[in-house]
Amino acid sequence: MGMSWPHQQPNRRQALAAASGLVTGALLPLGGAGRAAASPAGLEEAALAAQYTNPVIWQDFADIDVIRVGATYYASASTMHYSPGAPVLRSYDLVNWEIAGHSVPVLDFGAKYDLNGARGYVRGVWASSLAYRPSNRTFYWLGQIDFARTYVYTATAAEGPWSRLTTIGTPYYDAGLLVDTDDTLYVAYGNTTISVAQLSPDGRSQVRTQQVFTTPSSVGTLEGSRFYRINGQYYIFLTRPANGQYVLKSSGGPFGPYTLRQVLLDLRGPVPGGGVPHQGGLVQTQGGAWYYLAFVDAYPGGRVPVLAPVTWTADGWPVVQLVNGAWGTSYPSPAVPAPPRQVTPMIGTDTFDGTALKPRWEWNHNPDNTRWSVGNGLTLRTATVTNDLYWARNTLTHRIQGPTSTATVQLDHSAMRNGDRAGLALLRDSSAWIGVRRDGDATRLVMTNGLTMDSSWNTTGTGSEVASASVTGSSVWLRATADIRPGAVRSATFSYSLDGTTFTRLGPAFPLGNDWRFFMGYRFALFNYATQALGGAVRVTRFDLSTP
Repeated sequence: MGMSWPHQQPNRRQALAAASGLVTGALLPLGGAGRAAASPAGLEEAALAAQYTNPVIWQDFADIDVIRVGATYYASASTMHYSPGAPVLRSYDLVNWEIAGHSVPVLDFGAKYDLNGARGYVRGVWASSLAYRPSNRTFYWLGQIDFARTYVYTATAAEGPWSRLTTIGTPYYDAGLLVDTDDTLYVAYGNTTISVAQLSPDGRSQVRTQQVFTTPSSVGTLEGSRFYRINGQYYIFLTRPANGQYVLKSSGGPFGPYTLRQVLLDLRGPVPGGGVPHQGGLVQTQGGAWYYLAFVDAYPGGRVPVLAPVTWTADGWPVVQLVNGAWGTSYPSPAVPAPPRQVTPMIGTDTFDGTALKPRWEWNHNPDNTRWSVGNGLTLRTATVTNDLYWARNTLTHRIQGPTSTATVQLDHSAMRNGDRAGLALLRDSSAWIGVRRDGDATRLVMTNGLTMDSSWNTTGTGSEVASASVTGSSVWLRATADIRPGAVRSATFSYSLDGTTFTRLGPAFPLGNDWRFFMGYRFALFNYATQALGGAVRVTRFDLSTP
């Protein structure tokens, strides 16, 4: 999935530093580009004016699988140790997306996902697959966990509820699930050695599995399978992490034999300073046009989705449409009917109303659900006694928005206890935060940096206080601004306000780590942990995420 361990990918580090690469094609006409009118003439006129810009989502959604069900598009992405996992994105035009829900409601794969004696950083939900089965009108999510086994979840609506259908003993690494035209379920999977499995009609077990392809040494690593049947032929779409895309094609059925062709290699991508578009999926619009939704390595922001039209050669090979020899920064918008409604923005304000968290939020590992609540703001009661944020449960995270974004929270700290730490962090394997410390019945505002992990995700630094300020009253406004432009300085700054209007900078700029090995990009994180004893609480009454 672009998610193998580094020793499995000796070319990954060099590849991530490279620019981007792709191709072009023509089984079906590409179609126009508007999205405002349903009639062909209206679509054609709108196409002349409407364009979209890459990345279509400036947030961290990697290893994308994308499907269309009727007039709606859905996509899934990797989330590693964050819970709930495997977000389901929804769109009506392939350009504007919202988060509908999560396919994996809780990471119940062992105590390490509860931060209970062990940790699941850079484990959990890797590249997985999302499919829809018309015969029972059901969505399927399939993915392997910890190289141990494969899990299948189902739902009748993308927003859920999702429930576990089964576990399968074979770990389908970087799986692509195909619902064939005769309703048979197949899975393509593997790293370098690519296999195809057939599932039982109920999807609960494996009927057979067979190796169908071995990657030539001249190509290197292939993984990230996506499985399609298009015009009677079978295709396994594969990525060469992190700079190439290839495709296998079979005219003889799902088990091959397969022929390999390069789709792209070292193609310049649409994010300046970012990587090569790769490891996504193909999808066809209602009008017959094809698109490739891939991701670009754009650390420290993560891996961000980019979209390009695809045509097909006369003999049935996909070709990505380029602009001046590169994946375009912009293209004509897909020609689709007017959306039934506007999608929910991925930025903006959350006052934590209602009875559940909105799907834009994910916890760092599974939360202790007895120690948080929403309704009248977000209440975080201390759930862990620790001096290490990486061990603290109930840290709530939100993807940062590129290329620059600012998170502002209003924090009521009146119920904190001695030894408690609460605030707003920029969370990754190198982290920093601004927040409130309660010690000896005194309350102080602090900026802390130097929270670090090693390459095995063990804590190597629990942070150092580098700036402080006095605080009065029961509420404080905390602000973090992240500049994640690839190739720029890539830093964050922190500030605070006692009145919600005038903000004061606190502490030095924090350099955002750019190593790919953590895979996930930076997140804004709301936290409250105890260093002495449980019992304290804070309330976040408002969260604002804005862009300049």
